[in-house]
Amino acid sequence: MTRRAKHWQNAIIEMNLSPRGLPRAFLLAVDGSPSPCPDGHHVQWDVVMGEERAVSIAKRPRARKRRFYEMGPDYGVGGKAGYWLEDESILPPYKVFRLPASTTPAPFVVDRSAGSLPIDLEPYYGWWLVSDRTKAVLERLDPGAFVFVPCTVRVPHGSYDGPDYWLCDVVRVLDALDESQSRLTIRTEDNPRSLQFGKKVYLTMLGSKLVFTEAAVGEAHIFRMAHSEADVVCDQDMKDACKSAGLMHSQCRSY
Repeated sequence: MTRRAKHWQNAIIEMNLSPRGLPRAFLLAVDGSPSPCPDGHHVQWDVVMGEERAVSIAKRPRARKRRFYEMGPDYGVGGKAGYWLEDESILPPYKVFRLPASTTPAPFVVDRSAGSLPIDLEPYYGWWLVSDRTKAVLERLDPGAFVFVPCTVRVPHGSYDGPDYWLCDVVRVLDALDESQSRLTIRTEDNPRSLQFGKKVYLTMLGSKLVFTEAAVGEAHIFRMAHSEADVVCDQDMKDACKSAGLMHSQCRSY
C-alpha cells in the first residue's frame, strides 16, 4: 500500500445529522495536517472534538450595511393649513439657512375653521413644526442633531388646550456622500442669483442612487447632506423609532 493510500485509510468519515436534519460529513485526518484529496486538491482538515463542528469562513454572516433614507414631512397629505406664525420677524434673515438656538419663542395661531391643524411633523419654510412627542423621539435618539424653538399657541376664540409644538431644525451637516458609488448630478452653481453661486451642488432626481460613507456618518442617526442641505438623511434606527412611536405626517423614503 502506498503512503498516500495509508493516509486515506487512516482518515475517519463521520456521517450524522445537523440540528436542521441535514446530513453532514467530516473527513478527519488523524494528524490534522493538510492532505491531498484523491482528485489532487489540497485540503486542510480540522479535527472535530465532541459536539463541535467546523464552520466555513465563507458561510459566516457578513456585517449588514446601514440603510439610509430621506426623511421629512409627508407632502402627500393634502389640505390647507389651519395654522400660521403671527410674527415672522423672529425668524432669521433669508440668507441664514439654519435656525439659531437663540430664536425667541414662535407665536402660532391655530384655527380649525381655516384648515387642518398640525399633527406630528409639518413643513414650515425650511424647517419642521413638530409636536411634543415628535421632539421626544428625535431628542432621545440623537439629541445633538437638532435645534428646537418653543412655540406659543393661541386660538382665535377661547383658550388653547392642545399639545405643545416646536420649530425644529436639523442642524448637523455631514459631507458623507460617496460620490464614486452614487448616481446623481454634481455641478458648480452658475446662477449669480443663487445663494450657492460658485459652490458645488448635488442634484437628485428620479433614478438617483445615494451611497454614504459609514465612517463619515459615524454614530449620527440623522443629518443634512452637504452640498444639498434641503435633504435630510436618517438611518434605520431613526426610521424605526418614528414608526414605533406612531408619528403622523412624517415619512422616510429609501434611497
